[in-house]
Amino acid sequence: MRAMLMPMALTPKMVLIVVIGVFLASFTDGVAGGGGIISVPTYFLAGLPAHLALGTNKLSSSIGTAVSAARFIRGGYVDWKLALPSVALALYGAHLGTRAQLALDETYLKWLLLIVLPIVAFVVLRQKKLPEVPGDIPPRRRAAIVWAASFIVGAYDGFYGPGTGTFLILIYCNLAKMDLRTASGNVKLVNLASNIGALFTSLTHGKVFLVLGLIGAVASVAGHYIGSGMAIKNGSKVVRPVILVVLVLLAIKVITELV
Repeated sequence: MRAMLMPMALTPKMVLIVVIGVFLASFTDGVAGGGGIISVPTYFLAGLPAHLALGTNKLSSSIGTAVSAARFIRGGYVDWKLALPSVALALYGAHLGTRAQLALDETYLKWLLLIVLPIVAFVVLRQKKLPEVPGDIPPRRRAAIVWAASFIVGAYDGFYGPGTGTFLILIYCNLAKMDLRTASGNVKLVNLASNIGALFTSLTHGKVFLVLGLIGAVASVAGHYIGSGMAIKNGSKVVRPVILVVLVLLAIKVITELV
């Protein structure tokens, strides 16, 4: 392990930016996924270079996501028969996605997202609420959809990443007909696994600012705890609007990167 304990001077301004930004990101992530759209720019704003920002973000987000996952597990909102294969498939997909990223220009994916995002937003807007109870679908078909989505979106996570949890929730609910709370619980486990995998790689390459990451982790735990609690308690009433906000932020992010 070559994680960086103090790779640069830690300032009060840096801590303030990270605490506020990571809390907001983690609250969003705890409700409906997509927190990385906020947390990664937060570490950039705090002055960290790209690789160090990404690695440090994985430290704080992994710890925060573990809290969200624990809340859903404790509430009984995880379908383990679907979740365990999903985790493995998402990890393998992320591995392949990362390899593809090294060989292809991610600009192609960003243009594709600009086409897909309005369609996804239209689908969400048409729904008055996301399902609170499971839909009628053969178990094998549900499993096939969940596992295929976990692999494909996992590959997207490895290739580009932002909005991964949000996309999975929408697919699990709309295509696999899972209820929102169980879908969210399963997504948290998938996200946790992919975060830990990325964190391990960053740690071994010395691309984690441990002190700042652990400070961010405290804010992340608070945000995830409050956000996941709201998702469990209020269901679609809070998740649906947060999903729309995440989609808008992702569209803005993609457009600014292409300009």
